[in-house]
Amino acid sequence: MNAQPGQSRTFSRRGFLGLSAAAAAVPLLAACGGGSASQAGGGAAGGTIKFWDMPWAAPAYNDAAKKIVEGFSGNNSKASYQLIQWNNFYQTFSSAIASKTGPAVSTGGGFQAFQFEQQGQIAYADKVIDALKKNGQFDDFLPGVLEPFKSDKGYIAVPWQLDMRVFWYRKSLFDQAGVAVPTDWKSMLEAGKALKKIGAVGFATGSGAGNFIGNHAMIMMMVNNGGGVWNQDGQIDVMNDRNVEAVEFLLELVSNGIIDPAAVSYTTDNLNAQWKDKKAGFGLNVAGLPTRVGDTSGDLYVASPVAGPHGDKATIVFPNNIMMYKNTPSQEASEAFLTYYMGQIKELWKQKLMVALPVFKSITEMPEFASDPNNVKIVKEWQPIAKTFAARGSKLTANMAVLDGGQALSQFTQTILTGKSDAKTALKAFESGLQSVVKS
Repeated sequence: MNAQPGQSRTFSRRGFLGLSAAAAAVPLLAACGGGSASQAGGGAAGGTIKFWDMPWAAPAYNDAAKKIVEGFSGNNSKASYQLIQWNNFYQTFSSAIASKTGPAVSTGGGFQAFQFEQQGQIAYADKVIDALKKNGQFDDFLPGVLEPFKSDKGYIAVPWQLDMRVFWYRKSLFDQAGVAVPTDWKSMLEAGKALKKIGAVGFATGSGAGNFIGNHAMIMMMVNNGGGVWNQDGQIDVMNDRNVEAVEFLLELVSNGIIDPAAVSYTTDNLNAQWKDKKAGFGLNVAGLPTRVGDTSGDLYVASPVAGPHGDKATIVFPNNIMMYKNTPSQEASEAFLTYYMGQIKELWKQKLMVALPVFKSITEMPEFASDPNNVKIVKEWQPIAKTFAARGSKLTANMAVLDGGQALSQFTQTILTGKSDAKTALKAFESGLQSVVKS
């Protein structure tokens, strides 16, 4: 399976590409009268459950997912499979839900369920969670995976895969530079200087069109220092001291040339090429990086988590999820289908079609997954310390989509990567940009 080019493009769109337009698209449902879509939610069993899915990997993934979906039969219902492209996906869902032609169940953007829940379109998944408890899968979830989806009204969605950000390094470049892999920020700076001397990049990133690794690096470094965009109650708190300290460190990396001066314009393909061509020595990226960039050298390794100046260790994770909608031929059938599907997703990893992390411990223990030592290291060392975009709180909301795909974060990232501001001025502009679009 040579899926790297497709994966590098489609996966970057999983939860954020297009969400910059999401804020503008949100009023569409109300304008179209979509709020009444819940009338069909409690019908008797029967009919066809429409499942919409995204191109999460190579076409073989969608073929396998379709086979699983079409294998469902329960509550006098069947299920159909439809592939939705990432391009303008939020508008596709919005229009379909407003006209009551949308799915009963779907995957989608990482924060999509929270946006539609805010508009009264999501059916809560508590009965699915209860069913998973009965069949033993509830206790199989990795630690902390479910909690972000639990609201005062119920579970908004069910997580099924984890999009993790971890540090990678190329061993041969570190050997050539004669420096150890970083364990904290101080050694990251020193390693970056040593890598620069041999013409390598010590903190590979990018924020060109469609590339969100740079955005995520900004947030990850804040969280890695015990900071974050929000306080524990989910209110904007950008100007805290830990964030200032993190941004000052990033600016130090920029001033020392450890971050490539051209990174501000690097697309995903540019960044992937930098890794594949042995120009990148160290940097934040997605799980399965060698597969995504097409590197078969065995020279790319996951680093252990680095400690911030106060000893904090953390990264960010996007828990991709499956959501149910109120407009369904049968809520019971939707719940039965989702329970069934969660019981079958192991096949996707068994066939090595997924490079994202699974949510179930049992899948991480399958030989098809555990045979990759990088996978094992991510699950053992990174997953337990991973936090969502909600950090320092824990509850995801629709505001996370505004942060992830909005202009405020992208502009902030570009400001830092060009080194054209001091930390407090850049953070203040970031805060003002967020405040103008975030709902309180």
